[in-house]
Amino acid sequence: MRKMLEIRWHGRGGQGAKTASLLLADAAFTGGMFVQGFPEYGPKRMGAPITAYNRIAKERIRVHSNIYEPDFVVVVDETLLQSVDVTKGLKATGAIIINSSKHPEELKQHLKGYMGRVYSCDARKISEETLGKNFPNSPMLGALVKVSEVMEKDEFMTAIKESFKEKFSHKPEVLNGNIKAVERSMNEVRCNEE
Repeated sequence: MRKMLEIRWHGRGGQGAKTASLLLADAAFTGGMFVQGFPEYGPKRMGAPITAYNRIAKERIRVHSNIYEPDFVVVVDETLLQSVDVTKGLKATGAIIINSSKHPEELKQHLKGYMGRVYSCDARKISEETLGKNFPNSPMLGALVKVSEVMEKDEFMTAIKESFKEKFSHKPEVLNGNIKAVERSMNEVRCNEE
């Protein structure tokens, strides 16, 4: 992992982008890293665009602002490609991961000339098959961890299982589905360079 990773999440209210960023922060903290996980809201309504952020480092984080030049961007809702500049400030050495059934090459036309790596993960399909509903945040979390290599897979899976147990203590029936969704997305995420 680089000295510090900065991640920006784009989603819509109710899709779990904020929750995914907080779960990543929790897992990384459990893994012994310094973390920040925070949302930025516009109008607070279901379906409105939201942005969430993560900073993850092996040393104390002294920056306390929004993230303007992220290493990675996660797009939880593909429709945001039409209305939000999701690649704004995204480093060419980083990557963007989009929830889509399309191949990453098809998605590049919507990314305003971004020349870095583009990944896609069909989080809708994965979540419907593992959870019975469209909850794209868990699969997108797994895809991000795979692409960013922010944590080793085994270390991450151990930490996320503990986070899920706490988060879903009142709904244990969704615990295994979320774990399966994360694992599947780590195996099914696709890159434009493949």
